[in-house]
Amino acid sequence: MNAATDVPEAMRAVVVDDASADLRVVDDFPTPRPAPGEVLVKVAAAGINRADLMQRQGLYPPPPGITDVMGMEISGTIAAVGEGVAGYDIGDQVCALIAGGGYAEYAVVPATQLLPVPEGVSLVDAAALPEVAVTVWSTIVMDAGLTAGETLLIHGGGSGIGTHAIQVAKALGAKVAVTVGSELKAERCRQLGADIVINYREQDFAAELADQADVILDIMAAQYLPGNVAALATGGRLVIIGMQGGLVGELNIATLIAKRARVIGLNVRNRPIAGPGSKAEIVAAVAKDEWPLVNAGTVAPIISARLPIGDAARGQEMLNSADSIGKVLLLLDDKG
Repeated sequence: MNAATDVPEAMRAVVVDDASADLRVVDDFPTPRPAPGEVLVKVAAAGINRADLMQRQGLYPPPPGITDVMGMEISGTIAAVGEGVAGYDIGDQVCALIAGGGYAEYAVVPATQLLPVPEGVSLVDAAALPEVAVTVWSTIVMDAGLTAGETLLIHGGGSGIGTHAIQVAKALGAKVAVTVGSELKAERCRQLGADIVINYREQDFAAELADQADVILDIMAAQYLPGNVAALATGGRLVIIGMQGGLVGELNIATLIAKRARVIGLNVRNRPIAGPGSKAEIVAAVAKDEWPLVNAGTVAPIISARLPIGDAARGQEMLNSADSIGKVLLLLDDKG
């Protein structure tokens, strides 16, 4: 291992209290060391994702062998390089997709899941990109095959995933519809390019978009399943990436068959590191095809708040706020 001499034996990390499920900062968490094929990153910032809330509730455990420390995307500076890693050196600034460990001062990352910090994006703000970029590109492009001229419906348009997906879809030449729960989020989605904005508190998205959506990016699952099938166009693809609306729903098979439509369930965290359909494959596609859009400023990180490490719990709570638009970042360099 090519290791920097100033990597401490222990670090600050956010852990979950076993008894109360509260978040607390500890100062003596063992600093990980990179295995072959990995690098150690001194974390500048970590993105807070809804999957972190699910993990905290015991509903989304990390894959086997992955730390219980939450956090699936980071930005920072390479502090050590494991054996067999080429193309990266100590001191390189990167952002990365990880399976866990982001809420800490140091995190290990498979080298194949590293991305360069985009041009014009600060090191801290780059933490807002890896998880949403990989999720959006793998779902609407690689799996659902969204093309120019098609209509994409995004549920949760004001979320980190939603604000990113609007920009990517518009860059691809698609028409974009979103559902939101507030006028503040509606206006921000319009600014990002959304063509149709539906307030789900006042409007029925299925009636508004009946038979029109070529691709639907869904975070609700069971609750929205009938409406999503109604909104699908002939040959439409419903991609489910979240379960905020429940696990079990009723599917009208006759309608699905008549529309020659597909229902696709996807996630990124539990994919293999390498091989077909792996994280490495998706990250490589993002680097090749989406990162030029980010470098050009066509797709940008949308950030609601940047909070010190001690405010991790408040950051997670903000994801449910009507005022939070885009990503919430946790600052690991901050002493708060």
